[in-house]
Amino acid sequence: MKVLVAYASKRGSTAEIAAAVAETLRKAGLEVDCLESGEVDDVSLYDAVVLGSAVYMKRWRGDARHFLREHSDRLAERPLWVFSSGPVGDPEQPEKPEWEEPPKIVKAVERLGARDHVVFGGRLPVEPQGFIEKAMVKGTPAEFHDRRDWDQIRGWAERIGSELA
Repeated sequence: MKVLVAYASKRGSTAEIAAAVAETLRKAGLEVDCLESGEVDDVSLYDAVVLGSAVYMKRWRGDARHFLREHSDRLAERPLWVFSSGPVGDPEQPEKPEWEEPPKIVKAVERLGARDHVVFGGRLPVEPQGFIEKAMVKGTPAEFHDRRDWDQIRGWAERIGSELA
């Protein structure tokens, strides 16, 4: 079984999540390619697809949105899992809608029959650039700068691997 893990990352955090998912799937005995979504020309080479994107301003990266549109017919024909990454802060606060999937993406992946779509915490830039990034880093308590839960990420990938094995 050959699996594609495609991702769209702005500052590398989502790429690191995708790499962890790919490595976990390899440990489950699957053949895996881990590629930036903008580099993928043909998903018909794969038996299953995992797609992830960083979320900024409650929107997926353009490359990931394009990937969904460009390959929608082929994605609907094979097992598909989707993840978003990017929220920081406290996910236990119900008034924090940034911990929810972008609504348009949820609808798109549901139409394609995605088996699961999850949100993983993100990481603030280590070296923020520009006013907005610097303000985000300054205004976020240090304990919330990296909200990626590696056990959660690997556990999700293990479930995918079990389903495909």
